[in-house]
Amino acid sequence: MAMQPVDFTTLTATCSEIRANWLPSRTEQVYQRDRYTIAIALRTLKQRDWLQISWHPQAAHICIGDPPPRSPDTFTFSQQLIHQLGGLALVGIEAIAPWERVIDLQFARRPGEIALYHVYAEIMGKYSNVILTDASNIIITAAHQVSQQQSSVRPIQTGQPYETPPKLTGTVPSFSESQERWQERVSLVPGAIKRQLLKSYSGLSAALLELMLLEANIAPETSTDSLNPNDWQRLFERWQEWLQALDSSKFQPAWTKDGYTVIGWGAVENVKNIQELLNRYYSNQINEQLFSQLRHQLSQKLHNILVKLRNKAQTFKTRLQQSDQADEYRQKADLLMAHLQNWEPGMKEIILADFDTNLPVAIALQPDKNAVQNAQSLYKQHQKLKRARAAVEPLLLSVQTEIEYLEQVEATIIQIDNYQTAEDLRALEEIREELIGQKYLEDPEYRKSSANEAPSTNFHRYLTPGGFEVLIGRNNRQNDQLTFRVAGDYHLWFHAQEIPGSHVLLRLEPGAVAEEADLQFVANLAAYYSRARQSDQVPVVYTQLKHVYKPKGAKPGIAIYKQESILWGKPQMVISH
Repeated sequence: MAMQPVDFTTLTATCSEIRANWLPSRTEQVYQRDRYTIAIALRTLKQRDWLQISWHPQAAHICIGDPPPRSPDTFTFSQQLIHQLGGLALVGIEAIAPWERVIDLQFARRPGEIALYHVYAEIMGKYSNVILTDASNIIITAAHQVSQQQSSVRPIQTGQPYETPPKLTGTVPSFSESQERWQERVSLVPGAIKRQLLKSYSGLSAALLELMLLEANIAPETSTDSLNPNDWQRLFERWQEWLQALDSSKFQPAWTKDGYTVIGWGAVENVKNIQELLNRYYSNQINEQLFSQLRHQLSQKLHNILVKLRNKAQTFKTRLQQSDQADEYRQKADLLMAHLQNWEPGMKEIILADFDTNLPVAIALQPDKNAVQNAQSLYKQHQKLKRARAAVEPLLLSVQTEIEYLEQVEATIIQIDNYQTAEDLRALEEIREELIGQKYLEDPEYRKSSANEAPSTNFHRYLTPGGFEVLIGRNNRQNDQLTFRVAGDYHLWFHAQEIPGSHVLLRLEPGAVAEEADLQFVANLAAYYSRARQSDQVPVVYTQLKHVYKPKGAKPGIAIYKQESILWGKPQMVISH
C-alpha cells in the first residue's frame, strides 16, 4: 500500500486548524528528529506543543506532533533555526499563493509587527523542502540545498533570494464555475473520469478523487463517455461540497479504509482533530518503512555472518577428524619398535599382528630409513596431530559459542515479524545497537547510540490463569534486563531447552505457589517465543532465579542454569495478543 501524500486539501485543513489554535505563539525550541523532520516548540497562553514539519520524500507533512525524545539533537539545521527564531512569535501561517502547497510561516518580535523571518515549508512530494529566509527573502539556510547543477530552474542556496516554485499551469478549481463549463472541460477528451479530472485541474490528488468518486457512486475507471446526466449531477455536487469545505474551512478528519480523509468521505472512524490524524498516520507509515528496511538489513547481515561461521566450524571439525588418527600412528610406532627384528632393508610395508586383537596391521614404511627411524617419524606424526587437536578444539568451541549467540539474535528477529506499534521498531533498533556493540555492525553515521538510554522495558506481558504476571524479553538486551535486573528472588525463570528463544519470567509474590495450569501456561509461552514456535511440543526448563547465572564475559542474552525442571510447552496453545 503506497503512502497517501499530503495534498492541497489536507495542507489547507491542517494549517487552518493550527492557525485557529496556535497563533500567535512563542518559539521556545527547535529539535530535529531525523534527516527529514524538525519539531518547533510553540507556547501559547493555554498550551505548549510541538509543531512538526517533515520534508520526507513520501511523507512530507505539517502537524502538531509528539514531544521529541530526550536524546541530544546532533543536526545543524535545527541549531540554525533556533538561533534565528528563538523567542520570536509565530504570527502567520499563509499559503504563498492560492492552490500552492507552500506554506509561509512568519516570525516577528511580537504579534502585529512586521515579520523578521520566514520559514517556507514546501510540501511537494519528493521535492519537499524547508527554507529559512530573512525579511527581504534572502535564504539563510535550507533543509537541503539544491545546487545549480541539480536544478537550473530553481537552485536553493544560502545567500540567494528565495524564489517560489514555478506557477501552476493548469486550471484551478473554482466555486463559481458552472456545471456545464466544468463538465465540458472534464469530458473534452474521452477517458477514465479519475484521470480526466486530474488532467483538467490543478490542486487535486488521486486519494481525494478516489473518495469523491466513491461518494458519488462512480468507479474511478469509468469512461467519461458512459456517464449519464445523473452521474454528472451527483459528481458535481460532491465537487462543490469539496470546494465549499475548503472555502469555509469546515473539515471532518477521519480514517478511511486505506488511509485518511479531511472531508469526511469514506470515513471508517472519525478523529477529533486533523493534527492527531496526520501525526498518527505519518509516524506509523514512516516507522513501518524503517521497520521493514531494518528487519531486512539485520536478517541479511546475520544470515551472511552465520554462513561464514558455519563453514569455519566445518573446517575445524574436519581437522579434528584428521587428528583422531593420532593414536593410530602411535600404535603403529609401538608395534614397529616391538618387532624391530622383523624389519628388512628396503621394505615399503610391514605386516605385524596387533597387540590386543592379533589381527594383521599393515604399516607403510619409508624404504630409505631403518626401522627405528620409521618408528620415530610415526611418533612425530602422532605428536603433530595431537598438537593440532589442542589448537583446534578451543577454536571450534569459540566458533560454536558465537553461532549459538547469533542464532539466539536471529530467533528474536524472527519473532518481531510485523510492525504494529513504535515499540516493535524500538525492539529492532535495540538489536541493531547490540550488534554494533558486539562489533558485528558498523555504527552508522551520526546515529546517536542509545547505549546511555535506559534499556526499554516494553516486554511482552501476559497473565496466567491464576492471575500471575508473565514478562517476556523481546531481544537480548531485554532478556538480560529481565533476568538480571527485573527478576526477584521468588520469580521463576523459563527458557526453551537448548533452543534459541526469549527469557520468560513468572512473577510470584513471596509465599505464592503457581498451579500446574500456571506453569503449563508459561511453558507454552516460552515455547512460542522460541525458535521452535512451529513444533507441536518443545522441552522447556524452569528454575528459581538463584540458579541462573551469566558466565563471565558472556554475550548479551546468554545465561546458564542448574537444578532445572522440565515441562513440555505447546506453542500452538498461545493466542498472540
